Amino acid sequence: MAEITIGSRIRKSPFFNAARDAGATHYTIYNRMYMPTSFGDPIGEYERVMTGVSIWDVGAERQVEISGPDARTLTDLLCARSLANLKPGRARYAPMCNHDGILINDPIALCLADDRWWLSIADSDVLLHCQAVAGAGGYDVRVVEPDVSPLAIQGPKAEAVCRDLFGDSVMDELGFFHHRPISLDGIPMVICRSGWSRQGGVELFLTDGSRGQELWDRVMAAGEPYGIAPGTPHQMERIENGLLSYRSDTDDDTDPFEAELGKWVDLDGRDFVGRAALMSRQADAGARRRLVNVTIDGELPACENPWPATCDGAPAGSLRNATWSPKLGKAVGLALVPVAYAQAGTQLNVDADGNPLVVTVSAVPFGESLTAPA
Repeated sequence: MAEITIGSRIRKSPFFNAARDAGATHYTIYNRMYMPTSFGDPIGEYERVMTGVSIWDVGAERQVEISGPDARTLTDLLCARSLANLKPGRARYAPMCNHDGILINDPIALCLADDRWWLSIADSDVLLHCQAVAGAGGYDVRVVEPDVSPLAIQGPKAEAVCRDLFGDSVMDELGFFHHRPISLDGIPMVICRSGWSRQGGVELFLTDGSRGQELWDRVMAAGEPYGIAPGTPHQMERIENGLLSYRSDTDDDTDPFEAELGKWVDLDGRDFVGRAALMSRQADAGARRRLVNVTIDGELPACENPWPATCDGAPAGSLRNATWSPKLGKAVGLALVPVAYAQAGTQLNVDADGNPLVVTVSAVPFGESLTAPA
């Protein structure tokens, strides 16, 4: 079995040692950092995020900080969703495109102040893109990666853990995608009601990387009465609930409409990077492809690569990701297919590294199952 070598070349989050000591067994490289992907018990980790509470080292979910007099103007230009009326203390899901209209990230934009913003990014070099756009446009801003590392508390019991940690008044005032600076026993952070699961919870954006072990220990102690245990963003839970994994579910030519993110793209009345290209694509033919939920029949191997799909012998896109669904009792996945094959009930044949699979497009569209941010 292949293993990742742990070394000094790849950065470690402030929670790396704590997660390793807690039994992390598998990692991926995300934003040039190690990020745990399993603690050796996929079903147990799934059950905890579905019915209990889980703590995740998601410090690899880096931030791009944009500050200065032109911060709001530039951040709005960078995102396909309008941020013009986003108030301090609020956050918004805001896909980003390059100048060709191709999806290059799907961050959460956090407005800390009119002149200070974070883009909480997925896995791509968005920092360089933002710096380039800022420099080319002559914007009066500073664009950096700050010392900010999220620690997620997710699951139905996350609320109780957070109330014990921060108090009822803080949690009562913290609406979905609301955030505020806070200190826990002197540990500075920004708390946000967010996270990459449909089960609810918070992300603690630690703003002093030297305090990672302390924050982990305090969350674990508060969560002990509720059965907290380490976990990770979970493939089973996120595919069941239609949460996009940028670069995993998409390819290098996917636009936001093909990724079923069209409801978070504001084409009218404002400019943004990629708008002209998206307008041209929509005028020419609309979305060429769709990301669809599928159910899967056949013996499912580990999905390590996109698998090619066909319909009646003709190429029909690819199965991007697949996993077993405990909730549905069957294998499920996400496929990126031409619109001609995106109708519910369409059956496709997939070559899964030599294993034949039959996949059926689900009646539930991908985008509709993603929680719409405020």
